[in-house]
Amino acid sequence: MRSDTRQIVVAALIARGGRMLISQRRPNTGHPGFWEFPGGKVEPGEDDRTALRRELDEELGISLEVGACAWTTISGPLELRFYWCEWAPYLQPRAREVVQFRWIEFPRLGDYTFPPADQGLVDALVGGRLVPKMGGIGRTAVE
Repeated sequence: MRSDTRQIVVAALIARGGRMLISQRRPNTGHPGFWEFPGGKVEPGEDDRTALRRELDEELGISLEVGACAWTTISGPLELRFYWCEWAPYLQPRAREVVQFRWIEFPRLGDYTFPPADQGLVDALVGGRLVPKMGGIGRTAVE
């Protein structure tokens, strides 16, 4: 399948104090109850960053600066793109379109069930092969 026929999905990698923000999918979605990095589908006419800012507002009621693309992967008809996002300490996320959210220490991410397409990313984060630079929006990867 050519990349221009794939649905683009964007997600946020939000780090703070050695923890990542993850959210739990609703029961009426694919992979119900699984954990994920917040985000969603890019709509027609949107670029990745605009879509990710919209999704973060819809899911958690937060507005963040979207930084560098840290990880991409293909899963069937989907192309998933994960971006570092800068956390702002004054933000108060709310579970709007997710069951709940949690701040999880990097090594404990493997204790949560993520969709299969996210597993390579989770393994890289747990194994320290992908870590945020200071401030959370840069990219440091050892692949």
